[in-house]
Amino acid sequence: MQPALAPTSCGWRCARSRARRPHNDRYAMTIDLRRCVGCQTCTAACKNANATPPGVQWRRVLDLETGEFPDVRRSFVPVACMHCDEPPCEEVCPTKATTKRPDGLVAIDYDTCIGCANCVMACPYEARSIVHEAKFAYGDKPIKSEEVRFDPSRISVSMKCTFCIDRIDLAAKTGQVPGRDPDVTPACVNSCISGAMAFGDLDDPNSKVSRLIAENKTFRMHEELGTGPGVYYIWDKG
Repeated sequence: MQPALAPTSCGWRCARSRARRPHNDRYAMTIDLRRCVGCQTCTAACKNANATPPGVQWRRVLDLETGEFPDVRRSFVPVACMHCDEPPCEEVCPTKATTKRPDGLVAIDYDTCIGCANCVMACPYEARSIVHEAKFAYGDKPIKSEEVRFDPSRISVSMKCTFCIDRIDLAAKTGQVPGRDPDVTPACVNSCISGAMAFGDLDDPNSKVSRLIAENKTFRMHEELGTGPGVYYIWDKG
């Protein structure tokens, strides 16, 4: 039976919205809960790739127990922005800083965001955060990796998981395929030591995510809310 998961918090990331363009792809992620070992490598990879400040993680792994003795199951559940088809965060944004792109990504224009936190409160996955001052791992100055990736435009605005939007946009220029070519695939997916995570185009029946969804039993968090999450959790064979 499907695990009775009720996650209440999510990892965090964010992004600057790119100009909307015609796009034939519709990106999504699959996470195989049978494979996830709770190692937190995806969390570390995300933090390294995005230089998020201390205390802010765009991706986390929940450690959950379900069932009753003696039938108890322990599950590790990676969570972040779900890149919903009908994102509640977009509906409540007074400046239209949050947009749903044609390729499935939910993006944020930092220059337009006013930091009102409407989206933070509206997100049922608790996937957004706002930081009002620059913070670094060791004191007031960034270490080398933070300095390279630190974006001052993220201060006092909403931020969250972007599916590594800069890599997805790079794919449109290079012809590489997200989910297949590492340079244009989200950092968390590249880093997963157990192969639990996959990324790709839902509209391509031959993509890895399409095949995994077709061949296995999946669920999406809080589907009953009508948000249409873009992250599919695999929990059993189809």
